[in-house]
Amino acid sequence: MQSPAAAGGAGKEGNMRIDKFLKVSRLIKRRTVANEVADAGRITVNGRPVKASYAVKEGDEIEIAFGSAPVKVRVLSTQAPAGKDVAREMYVVL
Repeated sequence: MQSPAAAGGAGKEGNMRIDKFLKVSRLIKRRTVANEVADAGRITVNGRPVKASYAVKEGDEIEIAFGSAPVKVRVLSTQAPAGKDVAREMYVVL
């Protein structure tokens, strides 16, 4: 059996890959799109460009250059939400 971290989920620290975080938080609708945006260098965390495999931590500030205006959020939680209604509780828009 794979560990949750090996399966692409949250590890024992509660960290989550940035592509998965963007999908479950509903900032980006599909994980493949999040992957492409990250690999194109259009996602920065705390001012540094990151790849899709970056492990997001609570308190990280993510900026996404996607569309006409960049979106900047602070991570409040890396725990996958129980439903889509609480997905917005994972971050706060800055």
